[in-house]
Amino acid sequence: MTRRLPFHRSGEATAADQAPADPGAAEGALPSFAEAVRVWFRIGCLSFGGPAGQIALMHREVVEERRWISDARFLHALNFCNLLPGPEAQQLATYLGWLLHGVKGGLAAGLLFILPGAAVMLALSIVYALLGEVPLVAALFFGLKCAVLVLVVEALLRVARRALKGGLAWGVAAAAFLALFAFRIPFPFVVLGAALAGLLLPRAFAPPGHGAVREGPPALLDALVARDPHRIARLGTAARRAGLVALVLWLWPAALLHAEGGLFADIAWFFSKLAVVTFGGAYAVLAYVAQEAVEHYRWLTAGEMLAGLGLAETTPGPLILVLQFVGYMAGHGWGGIAGGTLASALTLWVTFAPCFAWIFLGAPHVERLHDQERLKGALAGVTAAVVGVIANLALWFGLRVLFGEVRAVPLGPVRLDLPVPGTLDPLALALAALAALCLFRLRLGVVRTLGIAAAAGLALRFALG
Repeated sequence: MTRRLPFHRSGEATAADQAPADPGAAEGALPSFAEAVRVWFRIGCLSFGGPAGQIALMHREVVEERRWISDARFLHALNFCNLLPGPEAQQLATYLGWLLHGVKGGLAAGLLFILPGAAVMLALSIVYALLGEVPLVAALFFGLKCAVLVLVVEALLRVARRALKGGLAWGVAAAAFLALFAFRIPFPFVVLGAALAGLLLPRAFAPPGHGAVREGPPALLDALVARDPHRIARLGTAARRAGLVALVLWLWPAALLHAEGGLFADIAWFFSKLAVVTFGGAYAVLAYVAQEAVEHYRWLTAGEMLAGLGLAETTPGPLILVLQFVGYMAGHGWGGIAGGTLASALTLWVTFAPCFAWIFLGAPHVERLHDQERLKGALAGVTAAVVGVIANLALWFGLRVLFGEVRAVPLGPVRLDLPVPGTLDPLALALAALAALCLFRLRLGVVRTLGIAAAAGLALRFALG
């Protein structure tokens, strides 16, 4: 029996039920812009746990539950975003928003992915600068971190099941995991190696077509594109213009401030440089950020840098929001709350404006070329590597959630992050088990699972002191 999918709830017929004669009528098969905005805002508010958890949540919302976009098209977009500098989950949201509603959809999805977390981070930065550590916040987000670990594991299983087709794909996924976890090979080299394998042996990966689904009608966007093949090309024209505007809006203020000199010039220049070298996510550049911000610019201390990372890990939005904390602390030392707020806003601007530029300039070409066999093979190779990347992130995150101490142990040419057994946190383990029960057995959904875990974590922390 064909499963009835949840996007029926809006009262619209599916793309399989209707076959309008003209493309304009087919447009009605997509969710309304207002409905999409509500979903992007929901994702932005719940996007805890770094890129793996965020991508898992996005996949659940737009692929699993609503069938706006197919698995294959989602993975196609994710592969491209993994090749770009900057936070891949935020760029993926921008890409998917653009596919659904053009430039305004991309801007809405990308901004709503950032703004909830940025607002929380700004508030926490102010509180931290004035009062220091915030035990209540740490207690509140303790349960959330445990629940996010379960979401990441679920994402790993789901993506692996759908993305790994053939022995070579499994081998690339395993090699990517070992390269990152054991050999500490930089993320860009892992992704480029996987892309090269797919480019040379495209048929070995057997990537699924964009319209492939396991059951039920095709995804709404795929059904619409089948009826209106020129839709993506029309969206691409406006996207390229928007990408050029984003480049100007990023580079022009940064260049003007750089010419003026001073604190804000340093902030604009430093974080603009990071915007083009942050391949592999925030963790790939945190050591460099800490060294420059602490030792060179002296915007904050090493302890404050670690506190900022802790805040970024327990708030929604991309982990790269830790840069917002660094910017705030620099500005706060110069001009108090007002100076910190201005510096925070400038940091966000020069960090994320180029992310929109990369997507709007590149996505139309990636969509136009997706039927080329070698490009499909290269992106399928990246998909396989992404499974290994998510596995590495899940292990990295799980070790640090469940254990109080993790040590890097050298074993010949490799270094393994291994937990200290005596530091296992039974509360974290219990909360992760509770989240797994809610998500896998009771099927309560993401929101209720996160809420139950957060409330349980808060209660346990305060009950046990």
